[in-house]
This record gives sequence, C-alpha cells and structure tokens, in this order.
Amino acid sequence: MLTMNSKQTKAALAAAVVAAQAAGRLMRRNLNSVKRVNLATRYDIKLELDVRCQKLIERILHRAFPDVALLGEEGVSGSPEATARWVVDPIDGTMNYTFGIPHAAVSIALQVRTSAANDSFKTMVGVIYDPFQDELWTAIRGEPARCNGKVIHVSHRKELRDAMVAIGFAKSEDNLRKSLPYFGRLVRRVCKVRIMGSAALSLTYVAMGRLDAYVERRIRLWDFAAGGLIIECAGGTFWSKPIRGAHRYSMVASNRLIGKQLRLPR
Repeated sequence: MLTMNSKQTKAALAAAVVAAQAAGRLMRRNLNSVKRVNLATRYDIKLELDVRCQKLIERILHRAFPDVALLGEEGVSGSPEATARWVVDPIDGTMNYTFGIPHAAVSIALQVRTSAANDSFKTMVGVIYDPFQDELWTAIRGEPARCNGKVIHVSHRKELRDAMVAIGFAKSEDNLRKSLPYFGRLVRRVCKVRIMGSAALSLTYVAMGRLDAYVERRIRLWDFAAGGLIIECAGGTFWSKPIRGAHRYSMVASNRLIGKQLRLPR
C-alpha cells in the first residue's frame, strides 16, 4: 500500500478543502439560475454545471498533486494504475439543486491503493462542503472528524424506536421491488425516516448526530467515499459491499449502536 505521512495527508486535505469551497461558490452563485441539462433520464439528471464543477476541482487538485488520478461522477483522469486517486462528486444532490432546493454538497476523497494485485483502495482523506449552510466536514484517517474545525461525534441513541434514519432509493424496478418492503418495515421500527436527496449530506448528518443512520441498497462510490471516512472518524460505523456494476455498492452507516439492526435486503 502507498504510505502517506502526516505532512502529505494534511497537504491533501488542504487541497481538497480549497477545491470543494471553489466548487461550492460556483454552486451557490448558480442556485437560482436556469440550469442547462446535459442528460436527463427517468432516474437521473446531469447538468452542465456538474461538469464545470468537476473540471474546476480537477484543476485545483492536479496543481497540488499532479500524479494522483481522479475518479469522478463526471469522468476520470490520470492513470488507472496510479497508486492514489481522488474520488469526486462535484454536486451530490443534483436533483435537489436543479429544482432550486439548497440541499446539495461537494464531496472529495483521497484514496490509496492497498494492493498492486487488485483494484482495492482505502480512503485516507475526506472533505464534504455544503455551500448553502457554509458547513465544511473534514477527516484524515486516524484523526477526529470535524465540522468547520470543531470535533464532531455520532449520536448515542441505541434504540431504533428513538432513531432518525435516512434512506436512499435507486429507482430501478429491481431495486424498488426489494427496497420498498424494507422501507415499510423500517418506518414502523424507527422514530422517523428521512429521504434527503444528498448521500454526502446524509452521511455527514450521521457523523455529527443529526441522524442516527443512513442506508442505501444501490449507491455509487463517489457518493460515499468521503462521507464513510468522516463517519468512522466521528466514532460511527460504515459498512459497504460491492455489487454488480461499476463502482456500485450497498451501504449502511450508523452511530455504531443501531447498525446491526438495519440489515439491507440482498
């Protein structure tokens, strides 16, 4: 595995913060403007601004770390054999953002390859920025997670009946067939369920105790790479499992006390 010393991880964190805040300013300026749609499907929407934000992030990160590859929702750059990569979601919560709902974020993670023999990576740095609330979450593996510089911690609720749980849905027929019955059971077991529309922000909300857990049966790597580390550094647990399809996973994030009670359907 590529090793990173403290100086390198702090430099990576600083670069990711600059990139996330730059993209966030662009998002904030354009929230109420007419959005140019590059692609719209039954399940998703892609904005021209998604591409602009990712290119801005890429330029900033490449200046600081020219040899690190980038895997993003809007494309990839650099060598696929690189020992480290940035994982970027330039606008997480694009549908919210498209409709003028100020609940979206920039997500940036730095991962290092754990083995030359496979495509396994470990997240070392995570940054998520909400430009509308001006909240910046940061984490370096092995250190406390922070929001705007203040150490954060997951909640201490341990009973499902007291818990606030977020859930996300991919809208494919197969996923809905399996996830909707789970949703029905979950609603009856917890205090409240929320569908927030931004995986990155749902994860940060778990990390600081606003939510107690977040579950999603079909999610992309760039949606949770930074947030998963932030939760772990805030004392919570993050579980993910690869499923069929490029960079697709099932995941459960929790405050460590209720996670085992939230098993997802296969």
